[in-house]
Amino acid sequence: MKILVTGGTGFTGSHLTRRLLEKGHHVVALDNRPGLFFDELKQMGAELHIGSVTDQELVNKLTQGCEVVHHLAAAFRQVNMPQSIYWNVNVEGTRYLLDAALNYGVKKFVYCSTCGVHGNVKEFPAGEDAPIAPADYYQYTKYEGEKIIPEYVNKGLKVVTLRPAAIYGPGDPERFSILFKRVKSGRFLMFGDGNCHYHPLYIANLVDAFELAAASEKGSGEAYLIADEKYYSLNDLVTAIAKSMGIDLKIQHLPFAPLWVAAFITEMLYKPFPNVDPPLFRRRVDWFRQNRAFNIEKAKKELGYQAKVGLEEGLAETAKWYREQGIV
Repeated sequence: MKILVTGGTGFTGSHLTRRLLEKGHHVVALDNRPGLFFDELKQMGAELHIGSVTDQELVNKLTQGCEVVHHLAAAFRQVNMPQSIYWNVNVEGTRYLLDAALNYGVKKFVYCSTCGVHGNVKEFPAGEDAPIAPADYYQYTKYEGEKIIPEYVNKGLKVVTLRPAAIYGPGDPERFSILFKRVKSGRFLMFGDGNCHYHPLYIANLVDAFELAAASEKGSGEAYLIADEKYYSLNDLVTAIAKSMGIDLKIQHLPFAPLWVAAFITEMLYKPFPNVDPPLFRRRVDWFRQNRAFNIEKAKKELGYQAKVGLEEGLAETAKWYREQGIV
C-alpha cells in the first residue's frame, strides 16, 4: 500500500516508517526536520518530504493515493514555545490531514495522541474512560485534536486514536537517555519517595499497535491506551535501568519541594529567551511525583494488541544502542 506517515523521520515515526518499508509498502514520510535516520530511510526507499502539517497544500498533495495515514507529527514540549504553534500543528494540522484523508478516499486514519490527556492518574490502572485532565498545553492540544475526529467518523472516514504511554527504545537520543546517564554514575537522586507509578512503552510494541490499528476492522471512532504489560514504581524503573547497564546503583532520596521551587525560578529566569529551553523546568521535575499507570485491556481485546517486548529486553536493547552511539 501507499502509506503516509507524518512525523515520519522522528523517533517513533522512523521506527514505523522502517517497519512499513520492510513489509514492502510505499511510504511517504512528512516531517519538519530530517531526523537522525533520514539517510537510512531514504536508502530503504522512503519518499521523504521536509515540511509541516500546517501546509494544507502540501498535505493534500501527499495524501493523494494513500490508503492509510498514520498521523504522528506534533508540536512537542518546548518550555517557551508559543501556544499558537501547538494549536496550529496539533489541532489545525490534524484537521487538514483529516480533510485530505476524507477527500481522497483514505481507508484508515490512525491518530497518535498521548496518555498525557489523562494527566496525573488518581485511580490506577486507568482506562480510556479515566478523567481527561491534561497537565500542559501540549497535552491539551492533543486532546483537542481527538475532539475533531467524531465529525469525520460521522462522514464515513475510519479513524483510530492511540494514546501511547512513555515511549522508549533505540533511536531516542533524548528522553530516556537522561535516566541512563544519571544511573551510569552509580548514584541516582530521587526527589520524593520514588513510589509514583511509571508506565513504559517499548518502541517496537507501539509500532505493533500502529499496524494493528490500521489493519483492524474494529476501533473506528475509538481511543486506545497503548503501553507495556506492566507499570513500575520509579524506584523499580531506575533499578531496572541500572541492571541493564550492569551498574550497582545507590538511590538517594531527597525532598521534592526545593527542586520544584528551583525549577520555577529557572523558568522565570529564562522567560526573556523564548528560543532557549531552561536546563530545569517544572514539567520535567513533575516526573518525580506524577502517576502513570494504565489498563491496556481494551486494545488487547479489540485490536489484538500484545506487548511482546518486556522491560528487561527493551532496556537491554536501549542500553546497547546508547553505548553504540556514545550517549552513555
